[in-house]
Amino acid sequence: MLYDFHTHTFLSDGVLSPLELIRRAVVQGYSAIAITDHVATGSLTRIINELREDCALARAHWDILAIPGVEITHVPARAVSEIAGRARELGACLVVVHGETSTEPVEKGTNLAAVQSSYVDILAHPGFLTPEEAALAAQNNVFVELTSRKGHSITNSHVASVSQKAKARLLVNSDAHTEHELLSPGLVDTILGKSKINQRQRRQIIDHNPLLLIERVKNRL
Repeated sequence: MLYDFHTHTFLSDGVLSPLELIRRAVVQGYSAIAITDHVATGSLTRIINELREDCALARAHWDILAIPGVEITHVPARAVSEIAGRARELGACLVVVHGETSTEPVEKGTNLAAVQSSYVDILAHPGFLTPEEAALAAQNNVFVELTSRKGHSITNSHVASVSQKAKARLLVNSDAHTEHELLSPGLVDTILGKSKINQRQRRQIIDHNPLLLIERVKNRL
């Protein structure tokens, strides 16, 4: 089964409409997909409302769990939790925070703000995640992402090592902006292999952790 909790549509910087991306995920063999377009304060209401409607339509007619979410992106670190809470109030079923990837000028402190927030579900591509941040992610049930996205993925091995030592839960996400960037079983296997994840740990990341997150999300749909 394929689970992907971080994707983008033309509501932010992706290419496809939400429904077309979901439909292509169905054909790709996905069991669940979260649409998590980039937001800050000004775009929250519009994007969440549109995604809730399209995801509900997809769930009603296709065999896929389509989840309306957001990715809080390039906001001041001290505003992360407040914006995440507002997103949840407005109906975002999944809140992702754009972490301190080594390829973009994300404000220092964003990772820490994300893993300290009770409103955040996933810390995406966190770059050089610290042991303290990983420990807080484990403590506060924030999932940590291993990504297939070019550039962001260069620190996957570091993220995996630090997260596993802290017992933080890992997920593999695509951060897809086009249909060609969606996950496949082979791509997931490649990401886990390059991240130096052993076979026992792979089963946890591929099968167990996504179901834990889905159980959390279902209560918000």
